[in-house]
Amino acid sequence: MTAPGAAEASEAAPEVTERRLHPVTPLRRAWAPVAVLIGWAVHDPDGAQRHLTRLTTTTLLIGLAVLVPAAALYGFCSWWFTHFAVTESELRIRTGLVFRRTAHIRLERIQAVDVTQPLLARVAGVSKLKIDVIGTDKKDELAFLGADEARTLRAELLARAAGFAPETAHEVGEAPSRQLLRVPPGVLALSLVLTGATWVSVVAALVVPPVLWLFTHSLWTVLAVALPLLGAAGASSVGRFVAEYDWTLAESPDGLRIDHGLLDRSHETVPPGRVQTVRIVEPLLWRRRGWVRVELDVAGSSNSVLVPVAPRELAEDVVARVLPGVTVPGPADLSPAPRSARWCVPLWWRGYGLAVTDAVFASRSGLLRRSLALVPHAKVQSVRMTQGPWERARGLADVCVDTGADKTVRARLRDAAGARELLAAQAERSRTGRRDARPDRWMA
Repeated sequence: MTAPGAAEASEAAPEVTERRLHPVTPLRRAWAPVAVLIGWAVHDPDGAQRHLTRLTTTTLLIGLAVLVPAAALYGFCSWWFTHFAVTESELRIRTGLVFRRTAHIRLERIQAVDVTQPLLARVAGVSKLKIDVIGTDKKDELAFLGADEARTLRAELLARAAGFAPETAHEVGEAPSRQLLRVPPGVLALSLVLTGATWVSVVAALVVPPVLWLFTHSLWTVLAVALPLLGAAGASSVGRFVAEYDWTLAESPDGLRIDHGLLDRSHETVPPGRVQTVRIVEPLLWRRRGWVRVELDVAGSSNSVLVPVAPRELAEDVVARVLPGVTVPGPADLSPAPRSARWCVPLWWRGYGLAVTDAVFASRSGLLRRSLALVPHAKVQSVRMTQGPWERARGLADVCVDTGADKTVRARLRDAAGARELLAAQAERSRTGRRDARPDRWMA
C-alpha cells in the first residue's frame, strides 16, 4: 500500500529521459583491450618477444580472429550500457555492465564545462565534454557526443547551474560572447623563440651528446641522453606552439572563454569567482617588446594559462576582468626587499618585491624571468610567517599566503618586524574580504 503523499510526489516527479553517447564511441573504447596488450609488451619487452616467437602463423591468425571481435564487443557493450541524463538538480552518468557506477553531479556544484575535440574526433564530427566539479580533482567526462549536441548540452548545464528553470534552460542557449584578444601565430612563434627555456633545451641537446661521445664512445649512451633532450626541446617549443595555436579569449556572462589548439581544439571556460591567483610572467627577452604571459590558479580546475603572450596593457585589461576592481601594481608600487637580504640571496634579492592594496596581495619574484602573483584577499585561506636560521640571523622573514587551489604565494625576505605586522594585517584583510566577497554565480 502506498501513502497518498508518496503517490502524489511520484506523479509530480518529471520523467527522466536517459541518453546514449554518439555511435562512434565504441570505436574509441574498442581499443582498450589492445591497449592492455601493448602496455604489457612495453612493460616487459623481453617476455613479450619470447611469447611472440613461440607462436605460429596459424596461432597468430586465430588470436587476431578472437581479439578483434572481443575488442569490438567490449566497445559496443561499454557504449550500450553508458547512459546520461539531466534532471532538475543533477547530471546523472550511469556506466558499467558487471560493475555498475552511477555518478550524481549536483548542478550547483558545477564550476566549468569544457568542450574538447582531439584531431580524430574533429574528423568524425564529435566532441568530448569535460565537467569540473567543486571539491573533486578528476573531471567527469562524456566522450563522445556530436559536436552540436555537446555545445547544446554545455549551454543547458550552465543555464541549470545559473538557476534557470528546467523548462527554459533549453531555450537559453549558449550565452553570447565578445572577443577580447586573439594571439596571431607569428607572435606566438616569436615569443617561443625568445623564451630562455627553449634555448637552454636546444643548446643542451646540441652540446651534451658530443661531449658524451668523446668520453664514452657508446652510441647507446648518447642516444639514451640525446633523445630525451630533443624531446624536451620539442615539448618546450613545438608542443607549446601546437597547444596554444590560435589562442582566442572571449568574454561572456558564464566566464572567460578560451579556444585554442592546432591539432586538438579545446573550448574552455574560466569560471567566475573561482580564480585564486593570477600571475603576470615577464621573461627577459620579452621586455623590449612589452610582452607578458598571464597564468592563473583555479580551484579544482586544470586551467593554468589565460594569455600565452600579449602586450602588457592588453593583459592588464584581461586581469581586470578576471579580478574585478583590481589594478595591477606597477614597479614603483612594489616595495623591494631590504639590502640585508643580499646576504641570503646574492644578486637575486633585487627581484623580490611586495605590494598590498585594498583588493590583492601582490608578490614579485625572479630577476631574469619576473613573475608578479596577485592573490585577492577573499581567496586567502591561511597566512604564515617562516624564518630559516640564516634569515633569523639577518632579521628577515618570509610571509606566505595559501589559496584554495592548494598553492602558496610567498613574499620573500621581508624585514622581520614588518613581516609580523603584515601577518596580522593580512589575516584581518582576508576575513573582511571573504565577508564582503560577491557570491560565485554563473551568468550573473
